[in-house]
Amino acid sequence: MEDRVAGGDEATSRSDVGTKWRDLREFLALVERHGLLKNIDVPVDPDRELAAISILATAENEAAPAFLFRSFARNPLGAKVLTNMLGSCRRRYALAMGLDPDASLRDLVIQTRELMTARRTPQEIAPDAAPVNEVIQTGPDIDLTCFPVPTFWPGDGGPYIGTANAVITRGPDSQRINVGCYRQMLHGPNRIGMYITAGKHGRLDRDAWWQRGAPCEVVAAFGVDPVLFMVAGSGFGKDVSELDVAGGIMGRPVELTRGVSGSLPIPARAELVIEGILRPGETELEGPLGEFTGYYGNERGPQPVIEVTALHHRKSPILTAAIMARYPSSELGTGFAVMRSSRILDDLIKLGVPGVEGVYATPAALGGYAMVVVAIRQMYPGHSAQVLALTAQCPAAAFFTKWIVVVDHDVDPTDFNQVLWALSTRVSAPDDIECLKNTWSTPLDPPRFPASERPFGSKVLINACKNFRHYAAFPKSTRLDRATYEQVCRRWSELGLEGRPPDVRVFHGE
Repeated sequence: MEDRVAGGDEATSRSDVGTKWRDLREFLALVERHGLLKNIDVPVDPDRELAAISILATAENEAAPAFLFRSFARNPLGAKVLTNMLGSCRRRYALAMGLDPDASLRDLVIQTRELMTARRTPQEIAPDAAPVNEVIQTGPDIDLTCFPVPTFWPGDGGPYIGTANAVITRGPDSQRINVGCYRQMLHGPNRIGMYITAGKHGRLDRDAWWQRGAPCEVVAAFGVDPVLFMVAGSGFGKDVSELDVAGGIMGRPVELTRGVSGSLPIPARAELVIEGILRPGETELEGPLGEFTGYYGNERGPQPVIEVTALHHRKSPILTAAIMARYPSSELGTGFAVMRSSRILDDLIKLGVPGVEGVYATPAALGGYAMVVVAIRQMYPGHSAQVLALTAQCPAAAFFTKWIVVVDHDVDPTDFNQVLWALSTRVSAPDDIECLKNTWSTPLDPPRFPASERPFGSKVLINACKNFRHYAAFPKSTRLDRATYEQVCRRWSELGLEGRPPDVRVFHGE
């Protein structure tokens, strides 16, 4: 089992080498063939109605389709808006990553870890070969208010063009290109906000330029493929470019091309891209925005604003909109949870922790940000406590995570019913619950007061493993025997049972 988790034979079971799509349009064609896309052709109001449709249609359906809104009352450029691109649909995530859409969550985590260790350097293509350059506008011709930019919630500060986006920056002393996903409110025809949480690489790049008294160049793509979106929303090391990670996942380099007003490259196959400048001290009132926590984020206040210097877009472009809501309606759903889980698993293995058999960042806990469950095969005294401590502060889990739970190998960390069983039968609260204080968190954390304290948080560490001191004497859990399980699986169709048999991996006596 350890070898499989660490990248053995099972981890290499991709359905093919590389993704079966090259850009957002090809991805949508693929998921439509799988019945996972819903086209909405009746006119919809981008002011709250569009978001309400998506939220209500996903509220009780983890497997809800992606929604492509194709008709608006005012839409001179024939733009479309995509919501729930990945959402909480496991199959759509697998198709985005080039994996088997019928794979279990546990296997998707393992396979995703392998994909995210690969790297492909981006490839530059000529501007006239880049689909994003079908239409280019500069100067007074730029008017972003022509697009159906959504306002999601009734308390939002305005329309947000940047939620499912990819924002490119580069620091003054580095050639590394950073790609982040940051919220961006539309302020006018050529002005877009850019709110970034402290500690994020895009903000570090911005501040480095400003400390020199220089403006910061920015490129932002607002119609992106699912892999670029996911890696933009996932933190990597300061020396790793998300473009290299995305290329490794897709099995082909990300295609970039030259811009027309700045030195940063632009994604050649994106739907809509802006080039712009962030000037020190230039702000607009921004926010609030209904966030992934299920609450409105920071109060309305001044935030840096981008002066848009060039606009590139495909004809009839598709804007990607990530609705931030409670699970399963949030775009921070299963896909992000699997990707975060795979990175935490990779961190633990690189730290040399033995016996790790599975990791899952539960998507219902704010897209996987708030809770992580790690399954281990206990091997020595203090093993479970070691895993709890290292998970809490490993690079992939340090930000925001509030609950870290460690369970034994007989508990599937992707099955929250099993996790609750372990919490209910293996935890002695006085002995098995610890709290870390003053940890790295987010200003969006609702219960932390005063608000100025919110960049600091806390983490609860729960040992839901059998007590290692009394492991042999611990009551035996009821398990099927392997031979009977395999017999029933063989007869599943004969018995007239629907679907596939449950994935059981631990049996009586094991």
